[in-house]
Amino acid sequence: MSTDAPRRTTTRDVLRALRQPKVLAMLLLGFSSGLPLYLVGNTMGYWMREGGSELSAIGFLSWVGLAYTLKFLWAPLLDKTNVPLLGRLGHRRGWMLLSQLVVAAALAGMAIVQPEGGLVLFGAMALVAAFASATQDIVIDAWRIEIADDTEELGLLTSGTQIGYRTALLVTDALILILAAHIGWAPSYWVMVALMGVGVLAALFLAREPRASQVTDAASHASLWTLSGLFDAIVGPFLAFFRTHGKWALLMLAAISLYRLPDFVMGPMNNPFYADIGISKAFVGEVRASLGLAVSVLGIAAAGFSAVRFGFVPTLLAGAILGPGSNAAFAWVAWANGDSGVFIAAMAIDGFATGFAGTALVAYMSSLTSIGYTATQYALLSSFYALLGKVLKGFSGVAVEWLQARHGVAGGYALFFIGTALAGLPALLLCLLLARQLRVRVAARLADGGQTG
Repeated sequence: MSTDAPRRTTTRDVLRALRQPKVLAMLLLGFSSGLPLYLVGNTMGYWMREGGSELSAIGFLSWVGLAYTLKFLWAPLLDKTNVPLLGRLGHRRGWMLLSQLVVAAALAGMAIVQPEGGLVLFGAMALVAAFASATQDIVIDAWRIEIADDTEELGLLTSGTQIGYRTALLVTDALILILAAHIGWAPSYWVMVALMGVGVLAALFLAREPRASQVTDAASHASLWTLSGLFDAIVGPFLAFFRTHGKWALLMLAAISLYRLPDFVMGPMNNPFYADIGISKAFVGEVRASLGLAVSVLGIAAAGFSAVRFGFVPTLLAGAILGPGSNAAFAWVAWANGDSGVFIAAMAIDGFATGFAGTALVAYMSSLTSIGYTATQYALLSSFYALLGKVLKGFSGVAVEWLQARHGVAGGYALFFIGTALAGLPALLLCLLLARQLRVRVAARLADGGQTG
């Protein structure tokens, strides 16, 4: 797909497209995709911290999230094979359903074992959930890209999945805190197991198999296990990406790899921060579920509209400016010693900024893939955007403990958050280079058209 700015689309076009059934399916699948992320990440850390786990242990256990980063390793298998038995549902839908069922089973295992049952077994259940969740992401991302009829619809579907995804994050990062305050952590995780049924229903009854997937399916499955078939499945997506984007491919990958670095490094310490400065999890949940949801949807909608009207690269640049602002907002909360008004304001900044930046990055990465290698290429791109951040975030607990030994609890957290915000500067510079490169390409095409016209 082209990275050029799409044609101008009216608000009426946008509203008309939102009535398509595939957008509803995308909304529900986005919810299913987002649901496990915090349950094996930030929310799991809150549960562990209340159980007395050290910050360093919470940071290190966050490495189960590397499954999301390494998913490009098994994405070729999902691109080129049907899942046994469930394959009768279709290439994408069969893998979709299997991954959702495994996620639900692993979350149930976490609810049964609990941190008190031993961090090794608890972490193993979290790792299984993360692996299955990453597999689900591969398939849902490929389905979203392949089901879109054009660039404008891809932008709409991206907004749809981000709304569903962000709603799931708010459920698992906000509503679950309110729930856990009343019924406990383990029963709350059982409720999340039940909510995975949303994705199961969407895969069974709403999602239809993309035409592009059906063609790829028929053409490639039989030859996968030949030498040439394996080469095409594993190496082909990488060659196609560099062949399509040429010398700019490395710049694109570098910008993507650094874009969400501030978010990832800060992530494991968010919820322990609230526990340590005395903000109750019920209050955190209430703010996230009300104001947090509203501003997140606003940020997602703004990014989707920006992608349709102005193009993917300008939207990406705006997100690179907004994203690190949420990290600085958390430093404000630390310096205010958890003041409720400051916390509410910070949640508003964080919700809009992360909603906008996340949608901007997803839309841009989606525009870079090629049909036939959709799952693998998107998995490669999403792995690049997460790899460095997810490796470094394992040391976040150690960093905060080191800073707190010198600057106190609140001061240590504040300096940590400021440091993660500054980590967004390299991505901003790279996005400026991407924007300049796009302007040069557009100007060259216009000049070439004038000469030949």
